Amino acid sequence: MQDYNGTDKQLINKVVHLNRVAKVVKGGRRFSFSALAVVGDGAGKVGAGLGKANEVPEAIRKAVEKAKREMKEYPIVDQTIPHEVIGCFGAGKVLLKPASKGTGIIAGGAVRAVMEAVGVQNILTKCIGTNNPHNVIRATLDGLRRLSSPEQIAQKRGKSIGEIR
Repeated sequence: MQDYNGTDKQLINKVVHLNRVAKVVKGGRRFSFSALAVVGDGAGKVGAGLGKANEVPEAIRKAVEKAKREMKEYPIVDQTIPHEVIGCFGAGKVLLKPASKGTGIIAGGAVRAVMEAVGVQNILTKCIGTNNPHNVIRATLDGLRRLSSPEQIAQKRGKSIGEIR
């Protein structure tokens, strides 16, 4: 992928979940694969995608391409998130809590993949409800979508950024 300057951007690709599904036909079982992938630039942009195909590499390629198309920008402040938030999707809820420097990413598999891809390095998370990777990733992205940067909060309140912090 190239940005507008023509230089190659280094994207972080993570395959979160691979699933083999079987379709029962007259001659036996037909196997196909579904892949769940997360792609981010490590600087606030991340997206997730699901790819399905008869071969594993093709499913992964489709998932990564879909994730690249779904990438969106999220606010990150000092390698963590600006404030605590709960993201929801289906039965999955994900609590995202900012952490001080040196804490690291305290998260499970699916949430960890999203946080590493978006560029967050210090965060505390907790999955509540389901731990299905599809719903957990969508809930995490919902939580990130609900974040507001300090500049947005200051603008809403009609104050300066110094007064907010």
